Amino acid sequence: MRIAFDYQTFVNQPYGGISRYFVCLAKGLHDLNNDVRIFAPLHRNNYVEMLPSNVFFGRYISKFPPKTGRIIGLYNKVRSKRKIVAFNPDIVHETYYSRVGTAIESSKTVITVYDMIHEKFPEYFAINDKTSKVKEEAIARADHVIAISESTKADLIEIFGTEPSKIAVVYLGFGAPTKTRDNLDRAKRNDRDYILYVGSRGGYKNFSGFIEAVSQSEKLVSDLDVVAFGGGAFTQLEIAQFRALGFKENQIRNVSGSDELLSQYYSEAKAFIYPSLYEGFGIPPLEAMAHDCPVVSSNTSSMPEVIGDAAEYFSPTDVGSMTRALENVMYSDARIADLQKLGKLRIKEFTWERCAIETLRVYQAVLQDKK
Repeated sequence: MRIAFDYQTFVNQPYGGISRYFVCLAKGLHDLNNDVRIFAPLHRNNYVEMLPSNVFFGRYISKFPPKTGRIIGLYNKVRSKRKIVAFNPDIVHETYYSRVGTAIESSKTVITVYDMIHEKFPEYFAINDKTSKVKEEAIARADHVIAISESTKADLIEIFGTEPSKIAVVYLGFGAPTKTRDNLDRAKRNDRDYILYVGSRGGYKNFSGFIEAVSQSEKLVSDLDVVAFGGGAFTQLEIAQFRALGFKENQIRNVSGSDELLSQYYSEAKAFIYPSLYEGFGIPPLEAMAHDCPVVSSNTSSMPEVIGDAAEYFSPTDVGSMTRALENVMYSDARIADLQKLGKLRIKEFTWERCAIETLRVYQAVLQDKK
């Protein structure tokens, strides 16, 4: 089968979950003996180096010059369209949302939907953000839609009214950050245990709710630190919350760095917390499981679907529920051992090989409908 991926996510993301997904998917499909091409004439993505040279067409630019976004976008659109026409694919898989597609008349269009955050939490986005409108148009234009969880599929049906028969659910694959014992940094300070949080913290991510939940327990405050990996430095508002809730200086700290450093923090954490109000899928809990780090998670949207029985769950809107869940894990060696065992079993369900095979089946079904 001849499969083309467009340029969009590779222009938008130097790093990131969506571009990593498409690179791993393209490699998996190539390994299944399909003729696969990614067309991103000018891009800034760092994952494409993982691909065989005959899969990716494009030139890497580490940083686009100021005020050239529209020009580069137009160049990519025109140039990649010509390349796709010459390639003559059976399937064009669009890597993000656009009003105008890149497929040719003889090919079918597939698009992946990752979540419905813009639709469910519009208050966290700029009033002039057009992502939701463009997404709806792209979905309507596509021949078929891949949702990365049953939760996302249900949201698509409810919010956009997408026909269920037009949506296939294909779970993401998963590859753990490389384990390392290098002395990259001290994950612990003063030999204190810590709870690990990973990623952006604002809005629906509910980091502030998690901090409040910790503050409600004298035992947790006395015994544990909090490490927030990534997501940028703490804001003045966050620092004010920490102080108002009585945390000591540096008891809650932000660190950032490589996948190898993140691996060390997962490996040494007492537990991993996932307090989000909503997720389309959720890779960090799987990363934690791969490092024998027990998971304490929200019980909403896709989390139970992805994590299965390998977590201690709580309601993210109930601070007391989160506090109790944390204490249930932190002060029970038996529960920690149980979650570690369940986590090792759970991560086996999510491989890039499986993602590629199931995506290929979607393509085959779409082409069958064409006949």
